Amino acid sequence: MGHQLGWIPVGLVYLYGVASLVTLLIYSWDKYAAKKGWQRVPERTLHLLALIGGWPGALLAQQWLRHKTVKKRFRMVFWFTLGVNWALVLWWVFEPLGLN
Repeated sequence: MGHQLGWIPVGLVYLYGVASLVTLLIYSWDKYAAKKGWQRVPERTLHLLALIGGWPGALLAQQWLRHKTVKKRFRMVFWFTLGVNWALVLWWVFEPLGLN
């Protein structure tokens, strides 16, 4: 069944690691741009990054940088994307086992 870490495919771990690092860097850039009054990263982009696996990096950025923690709508969409991401990952991991 390929390379695995328990029931988690190694490729998925790499995807989450890279996506999280990229997301953390983009959140950092957006925070910097906000302070400088420069053009910001669209919220849609931040949500897409969270959806594809960058949500751990987004959570770190939100806590460390205190960025995107006040806007209630942003937070609601963020948690929705996290839930969708987890649902897709669980389906993808367990579907071959016939457990879905």
